[in-house]
Amino acid sequence: MQLRRVVITGLGALTPVGNSARETWESLVAGRSGIAPITQFDASLFKTQFAGEVKGFDPTPLLDRKEVRKLDRYAQFSVWVAKEAVDDSGLDMEKENRDRIGVVWGSGMGGLRSTEQECIDFGKGDGVPRFNPFMIPKSIPSIAAGQISILFGLGGLSFSVSTACSSSSHAIAQAFDQIRLGHADVILTGGADADITVTGIGGFNSLHALSTRNDDPQGASRPFSKSRDGFVLSEGAACLIMEDYEHAKARGAHIYAEMVGEGMTSDAYHMTAPDPDAKGAQRVMQLAIQDAGIDPKDIDYINTHGTSTPLGDIAELKAIHNVFGEHIYDMNLDSTKSMTGHMIGATGAVESLACIMALKEGIVPPTINHSEDDEDEQIDYRINFTFGQAQKRALRYALTNTFGFGGHNACLIFKKWEE
Repeated sequence: MQLRRVVITGLGALTPVGNSARETWESLVAGRSGIAPITQFDASLFKTQFAGEVKGFDPTPLLDRKEVRKLDRYAQFSVWVAKEAVDDSGLDMEKENRDRIGVVWGSGMGGLRSTEQECIDFGKGDGVPRFNPFMIPKSIPSIAAGQISILFGLGGLSFSVSTACSSSSHAIAQAFDQIRLGHADVILTGGADADITVTGIGGFNSLHALSTRNDDPQGASRPFSKSRDGFVLSEGAACLIMEDYEHAKARGAHIYAEMVGEGMTSDAYHMTAPDPDAKGAQRVMQLAIQDAGIDPKDIDYINTHGTSTPLGDIAELKAIHNVFGEHIYDMNLDSTKSMTGHMIGATGAVESLACIMALKEGIVPPTINHSEDDEDEQIDYRINFTFGQAQKRALRYALTNTFGFGGHNACLIFKKWEE
């Protein structure tokens, strides 16, 4: 069976560093941090009092106030970035066969904010079980995919993926497979999460997963540095328009990049901790490279998972060493989480956007906040981590890793667009 080529023709984003794909990309290249004290609730009693919030978001230009009340913040993010991406792609839905256009969406937590608020309201009441009739649809991770389909009248496949931090990468991998197998011509894919809530911060604090650098929020996410003390919880969303190449060519679409490979594995090791032997992370990159039909030496840039956790950074680097050998010193690695924080289910989509734009513009965003090498943990600082500032270089292939609680691993490979 001849697999179809899959290209990216539109982008949309809402992140702590920008309220559009272009603004997000420009902030990443400039090395701007989006981390600041929490404004969405009083976090003064929490161990962590800062996060990566989306700033100044107002959904009402797209959704009327009645619709806004029916959707959790993560779903509002989702339809917003989908609209931006569709507009960017130039798709005219009136001219398309919308039964051949689908949605594959990722969310790690779904409507956590809505579930939390309903439970708080019930606890403050008189014990009579009064709940918002939209509580369930606001809470479930699948509602965003449905709302995107409704917004554009799309009759193709529509489903959601929830694999914690790797949710949107798994969604993109599934969209890629659906198109190259001929099950759809166009898919809106990506993901969203909005977990900066009492239970989000409190829950991750109880796992000792978050940085507690309250005196320096912008410097708190510091992947690969000795003083890293956990990840920074953030919110956001991103959408990619993935399209069959022949379909895109026929309508004269602008093409950002081509997706050429995906891999998916499980650590099968622990609920929250990475496998110290990094076997699952190693295999997921090997599978993606094999799927792309390329050699490890063809990869020029890796956007690492790079969460800034003591164990996670080391395990990922061990896997990269095992896959790439001496070629690791010829690549650029970075962690854009040093600027955005960790957007949970949106992470893979935002970091895919970073890879796509890096290929298109020939520039690798930096890893910021590096303060001190970590000799004790044996991080190899001969690697080019792109510390401090962006670096220009010719790029042909870019790889991005995401690893989720439960041992879920996903790896995606993108190629610079060429006919």
